[in-house]
Amino acid sequence: MILKQKERKSTKVVKIIVILVLGIVCVSLLYKNLFKNQTKNLKIGNNNTSQEIIQNLLDISSYEAIIDVTVYSNKNENRYKIRQIYENEKNTSQEIIEPTNIAGIKITQEGENLKIENSKLSLTNIIENYQYITDNCLDLSCFVRDYKQCAENNITEENDTIILETISQTQNKYIKYKELKIDKKTGKPLQMEIKSDSKKTTIYILYNEVKINNN
Repeated sequence: MILKQKERKSTKVVKIIVILVLGIVCVSLLYKNLFKNQTKNLKIGNNNTSQEIIQNLLDISSYEAIIDVTVYSNKNENRYKIRQIYENEKNTSQEIIEPTNIAGIKITQEGENLKIENSKLSLTNIIENYQYITDNCLDLSCFVRDYKQCAENNITEENDTIILETISQTQNKYIKYKELKIDKKTGKPLQMEIKSDSKKTTIYILYNEVKINNN
């Protein structure tokens, strides 16, 4: 009986964390038509133009990254270190590395299903036909999708940095505006800032390790 109560409690904790990471922070109603990209394959280098670097990002087919995420609310802020893997629009995963008390929680998209794993508690939960399967605003692919669908994008440059600004295609007022900074030397993202409809920063993402593949 005690074991079952502990298991139910652990499952509840996992669900709360998932709601925090994928729900409250990132809930949005986005289109399902993802990544109808051109198949241009570009090599990043000092001789590439800014437009080539931008196009290379828009043509992303898969990527791996370790990111530092800060989520701001009215009362406090929460910090996470997350490992992201994007294979295609139907196969993605995000694993929490820090903080240590929730490290090991892995959220995986497998087709239309969402799998939640907790390696410390040896728990696995599968949510079938998850309606918010494309709602993860922490994902770089989500920025690309918004950028492709938005008619009000803005591009600026500061020294060796390209700055892309777009508007999220969602009714969620907390993730309305997005700004992505790209290193002109490497072509890789440096940081992303997500703001509310009042231009207040709600999420800040710092890219530590990024490996991008193109078609």
